Amino acid sequence: MAEAAGKAAMLLLEPETLLRRTVALTARSLGLAQVHEAASTALARRLLKSQVFNGAVIAIDREQADGAPSLELIDELRRGETASNAAIPIAVMVERCDAALLMALRERGVGRIILKAFRARALLDTFAEFEAARLLPAAPVLPYRSE
Repeated sequence: MAEAAGKAAMLLLEPETLLRRTVALTARSLGLAQVHEAASTALARRLLKSQVFNGAVIAIDREQADGAPSLELIDELRRGETASNAAIPIAVMVERCDAALLMALRERGVGRIILKAFRARALLDTFAEFEAARLLPAAPVLPYRSE
């Protein structure tokens, strides 16, 4: 997918409509990024398979049967199972983050953890950071291997 006016294409996965729409519209109006919204993991997965993104902000509060947040979408990204570069910057939004989750996210190369409730400015700053990183020479990234 071509980027609008040279801006980075970002994926925002957030099930809460008001938050998702507010952040996406604000980022677009400030020219920070071309934000593509997904309200569900299924929609995000379809977008990731069909379009190239320069970064992703993913809400991972949806829990698995064992109570842990699902990291499956991040794993798919890091394994290169999407149209995007496996090393794109990823930020996550969570309601809480313990040491085990922090380690799991770090192992997957997640660059920013945004705790809910937060100000929309935190997401806008994340998009701006991803755009700046896109314009810099790429740093070497080790391939992700799931166990």
